[in-house]
Amino acid sequence: MSKEYAILPCNGLDKCAGCAAGELAIRLSEETGSEIICPVFYRVADTRYNRIAKEKPLLVIDGCASRCASKLAAEKGLKIVKKVNISEEAKSAGIALKTDSLRLGETEKLLIGNLADRLKTEEDTAESGQETSFFPAQLTYDTYQKDKFMFRIPEEEAFFFNENDVWAYVSGGKARIGVTDYVQQSLSDIMFFTAPNVGAEISQFDEVGSLESGKAVFEIVSPVSGTVTRVNEDLLNEPERINQNPYEQGWIAEIELADFEEDKGLLYDFNGYFPIMKRKVDEFHV
Repeated sequence: MSKEYAILPCNGLDKCAGCAAGELAIRLSEETGSEIICPVFYRVADTRYNRIAKEKPLLVIDGCASRCASKLAAEKGLKIVKKVNISEEAKSAGIALKTDSLRLGETEKLLIGNLADRLKTEEDTAESGQETSFFPAQLTYDTYQKDKFMFRIPEEEAFFFNENDVWAYVSGGKARIGVTDYVQQSLSDIMFFTAPNVGAEISQFDEVGSLESGKAVFEIVSPVSGTVTRVNEDLLNEPERINQNPYEQGWIAEIELADFEEDKGLLYDFNGYFPIMKRKVDEFHV
């Protein structure tokens, strides 16, 4: 059975990716009865669209890395159950979007058709993803303090870290990943979270989402390789959870591991990462 969404698309009609986002929204509206939220009118008159967003699960379709639709949803306090980024989907499919024309070609239309077919039947992560049990209920931390800032690192043996300050908690064939206290303290108030796509196959050190604050954009570099099975949907509306606790409430994604024994050789355990983090903190706060 096809799913019905409230759809908030990108309004960047000056780019092919934005046009593709709009075309995908129209196609889903025609084929599933989904309702489109006009991003332009929504900024100035949101009563009607707020009702639509509450009645149906919200699908956000971004065109590119600017994520204008996701940011608008965050500004309005909407709960997003699914996100699609046209540029990222094209990249994953090995498709180069047009740069010299706003008219969609056969390649772009094929991408839209494939995405529409997937979205009509795909389960919503926020609705279907139940809390997994492989992550410990409580963690034990060691800390390093510099001035008024406190940096925590989990001591559990199953935690591993890369030099990009991203952690992985590994259990069996699964891993949960996130950023360390050093990242969230360095970024300060995190305002936006771009999630990886569920089902995406990633290699170790591939980008697996990003964080944005008023200071910088941080690309999340995956410590492990495998397939993304779940993302922390709470961060889409509440990215500040990462500032509150980047390990327990502010985790990023879960991954079905491909070859952790190979990945492990390029990672650090607690004893290896702690001095790296300490050195970075000292240099940053000089």
